[in-house]
Amino acid sequence: MQSPEKPEHLTEDLLQDPHRISALLREEGPARKVRLPRGLEAWIVTGYAEARAVLADSRVGKDPAAIQRLFERDGFESAGDSAVRALGGHMLNTDPPDHTRLRKLVNQAFTSRTVSRLRPRIEQITAELLDGIGDAERVDLLPAFAVPLPIRVICELLGVHADDQPAFATWSNTMLAWPTPEELQAAAAKMHAYLVDLIEEKRAKPAEDLLSGLIHVSDEGDSLSGEELPAMAFLLLVAGFETTVNLIANSVFALLREPAQLAALRADPALLPGAVEEFLRYDGAIHLATIRYTAEPVRVGDVEIPAGEFVFVSLLGANRDAGRFPDPDRLDVTRSATGHLAFGHGIHYCVGAPLARLEAEIALRALLERFPRLSLAAEPETLRWRESALVHGLETLPVLLR
Repeated sequence: MQSPEKPEHLTEDLLQDPHRISALLREEGPARKVRLPRGLEAWIVTGYAEARAVLADSRVGKDPAAIQRLFERDGFESAGDSAVRALGGHMLNTDPPDHTRLRKLVNQAFTSRTVSRLRPRIEQITAELLDGIGDAERVDLLPAFAVPLPIRVICELLGVHADDQPAFATWSNTMLAWPTPEELQAAAAKMHAYLVDLIEEKRAKPAEDLLSGLIHVSDEGDSLSGEELPAMAFLLLVAGFETTVNLIANSVFALLREPAQLAALRADPALLPGAVEEFLRYDGAIHLATIRYTAEPVRVGDVEIPAGEFVFVSLLGANRDAGRFPDPDRLDVTRSATGHLAFGHGIHYCVGAPLARLEAEIALRALLERFPRLSLAAEPETLRWRESALVHGLETLPVLLR
């Protein structure tokens, strides 16, 4: 076994077979230094208890200026042009007190009580999408259902025009993959320009949507600056649909590979809310949580990560730790999966978690009721995962509806 301080070089298997790679890393210890496929050296935390601790540790920060200095120290290019940096200036990339100030502005929009009011509209959109594919025999469930449902929900919530939603999804998909610097900058520039224009439109003609509300709060002298508004809108739009897209698709993929679990869920639909938690644990939508760094030495398990090191927490790895979840590689829709880290932990816990849970429950319930003979239309091993270390989602999900 190598010393945990000597980097283990990881290949693209990290993306295509993350559970196996995480298990191998975890065998050597809950935290392991690695060299990622594109050369960055960092520590990956795969143990559940250690991941939970790191996510809540104030010594493991997200200050973008400090992270940029570390990138430059290690010989990596700037994180991008002005548009990339502008869109990255949101609360997920900040430490307190800025994070506290920014999160306070959006917390009320995503409470369980507030989100529950969206149920009728989510059910309506779900029914419309299923009606649209009802006569087909075979579809790719991602573009037909799993993608448009959460995009429509979050875009309506924030006030993005329906005609603009496809372009927005394309820009987001590019930015969350492993794009070239040129691809990243091009997509970010289009996204930023669009959001700046949309904010100006909402400022001139406010509507009953979240983006208008955030602008109003800012104009009243609270704490959202002109630079922070596009970044906050970007975070809410992207995080508001990317997580749910892949939660829905990954859940369906898991169920269709486990007929006994699918049968149990069909036999007792009351299991669905708990089953959603198990889907989040078993094959969540986020692999490596967004980048962090050690502001001072931090002990993780039996190793001490020095100050000035990059740290990634493998949410997939932590959720398959047998020390927390017995028989973790087995899907069990009756399992009590509470405590999973699919939405993170600590101050950066996903603000949109209640919305993602509600959409997944509605989508899965309606899909299974509408298509009792739903099945995979391809061998599972032929399907590929997206080329992203952040987002854990399939490129395609071909299914037979009847």
